[in-house]
Amino acid sequence: MSRRGFLTAAGVGAGLALTPVAFAEAAEGQVQTKVLTGHLDQGVPDFVYLPVEVPRGVSQLSVVYSYDKPAVPAGTPGNSCDIGVFDARGTRLGGEGFRGWSGGFRDRFSISRTEATPGYLPGDIMAGTWNIVLGPYQVVPQGMDYHVEVTLTYGDPGQPFKPNYPPTKARGRGRTWYRGDCHLHTVYSDGRRLPTEVAAGARAAKLDFITSTDHNTSSSHAVWGEFAGPDLLIILGEEVTTRNGHWLGLGLEPGQFVDWRYRSTDNAVDDYTRAIHRVGGLCVAAHPYCPWIACNFKFGYDEFDAVEVWNGPWTWDDDATVSTWDNKLVEAVRGKGNWLPAMGNSDAHNPGNVIGLPQNVVLADDLNRDAILAGIKAGRNWLAESAEVDLTFAVTGPRGQSAGIGERLDVGDNDKIAVRLDVKGVPNGTVRLITDEGQILQTSLPASGTGSVTWLTTPAVSKYIRAEVRHPLADGSAGAPALSPGLNFGAMAAMTNPIFLGRG
Repeated sequence: MSRRGFLTAAGVGAGLALTPVAFAEAAEGQVQTKVLTGHLDQGVPDFVYLPVEVPRGVSQLSVVYSYDKPAVPAGTPGNSCDIGVFDARGTRLGGEGFRGWSGGFRDRFSISRTEATPGYLPGDIMAGTWNIVLGPYQVVPQGMDYHVEVTLTYGDPGQPFKPNYPPTKARGRGRTWYRGDCHLHTVYSDGRRLPTEVAAGARAAKLDFITSTDHNTSSSHAVWGEFAGPDLLIILGEEVTTRNGHWLGLGLEPGQFVDWRYRSTDNAVDDYTRAIHRVGGLCVAAHPYCPWIACNFKFGYDEFDAVEVWNGPWTWDDDATVSTWDNKLVEAVRGKGNWLPAMGNSDAHNPGNVIGLPQNVVLADDLNRDAILAGIKAGRNWLAESAEVDLTFAVTGPRGQSAGIGERLDVGDNDKIAVRLDVKGVPNGTVRLITDEGQILQTSLPASGTGSVTWLTTPAVSKYIRAEVRHPLADGSAGAPALSPGLNFGAMAAMTNPIFLGRG
């Protein structure tokens, strides 16, 4: 069935909508399939909606899709098309109709009351207009031909699905440092690990907490309860994958849907950051300089609580992000906005990706959702490549006052401040102390990887101070290449959020 499309009204969430295809009611046990085909030209809107009129009595909806991939010149991206579905409650941005999204990871899905393909939400196949949604984010000059088969099965809907959400707290150790990875994917989006494998990987990495952040879906939320435990806190989240960059929603309510169908110029992102903040969650700009299509972060940082400066094994874009983040720190001490804490996460998708590389070491009052998120939001965290790396970083004033990572030492401009960094686990590493003036100290750790660095300053000279511990050039540790030609340091092993000096 080939159909001509028409554009919906312009605005946020606008796309290409097609004439609905209808199914007739059928008897229990019957199966009906209809085929939808069409052609999309280059420059098509971000989302193409294929309306399907679903009658009463349907127990399962199944979809299989494909699209052509014609030859293109070298260096030209080929056709790529995502898929998802909204039910009869509609396609309104942020509405209740969302029933699943698998991006380009799967070519088929099924939904029933009892179960659904990972990435999709089980529940009733209600009568009304459903919308299969195509997301053609790369279209070649020749265009894209698509082929969608929709199958309806009639019969008893079965028993309702029973969600198993994780608890919001685990067995903590009181106020101390907890390690966690807040950017992880499973088979519920484009990852190749099952939730049980991710949980096992987190425990093997000696993590205390993780956050589930599958792309554009909350479908995995309802299965994590089985894999949490007194030793592992599992926080619910989502990676919001827009056409102008990705961001993380951390600490979502069970099943909370965060829409992604907008660009930065639509001025819609604030609706979703506010919704996350209302439930006590955090919004994190993810891998801002990632070089892949649609990954560069274009939303600015005003509504965000943190920035992911280190994503997976250390690469050039992490260096770029740290540089931008440090410049934002300088703006903050100049009174031009609040400072933005740094995070580091693995973004692990596949068995070859190391869970906990990197990880956040967070000072929290206990091992529960609210305490961990509060520590991250306050910047009371530092980043490490693994649990084998440890550090302490603090400053002391002339009368014994002290402050740690993410805190402020409230002393006079000319008071002498003692800075101390203790490091373990980075053999022959390079320690860098960095202020609003840039790097002010660089020294090497011994082959044992354990050492201490001290330095004196005043708030008049240094408005903040932060620390980095890098591997030596060409070391190859953690699978990362040397990235700073002409300098004598390479990939990051650990870094801290700043300590601010002087009266704010």
